[in-house]
Amino acid sequence: MAKKTEPWYIHAVLWVIIVVLAVVLIQVAIIQPREVVRMEKYYQSESRLRMSNIREAQKLWQDKFGQFTDNLDSLIYYISNDTSVAKLATEIDTITGRSKNPFKDLTSGQFTADSLFLSPKSLSTYNLAVDTSISVDTVIDRRGRIIKIDSIITIGTRYLVECPDGYGKIGDLFSDALINAASWE
Repeated sequence: MAKKTEPWYIHAVLWVIIVVLAVVLIQVAIIQPREVVRMEKYYQSESRLRMSNIREAQKLWQDKFGQFTDNLDSLIYYISNDTSVAKLATEIDTITGRSKNPFKDLTSGQFTADSLFLSPKSLSTYNLAVDTSISVDTVIDRRGRIIKIDSIITIGTRYLVECPDGYGKIGDLFSDALINAASWE
């Protein structure tokens, strides 16, 4: 009995299907994950640069007003329009010859104050908070009677900037040791 052979076009179609599936597998398993990792690294570095610039803006705000702020709009308006900040950004240190600009350039280019509004990945605003502490002092006379109770409310001695995408935070609301400390440094 003679063996019946399959036509050549069936083998050609099967080889084409194998090649297409191999290309799709390479695309899904190798190329796309590299792109995802590259974009994730970009978002992380860009977000951390923006939070570092918010930290520098908070330092300038504290130098001028004596406390930190929890209003991101006011902070950005301040660094955009205050003449002392603009002057500091253009000054050069006479000893080292370096710029005194406290703000770092972003991955995508020059620093702009409006870049501090949003996180690059989710386009959500950064979480900015300040502490509120209450100090209570009781005045007692010699006989043990309470004469008066003084309470002092202090706002803005510590701050916290947190990335909405989970790339870290700067500062702490409860510890003076972590003022201006970044979680990734």
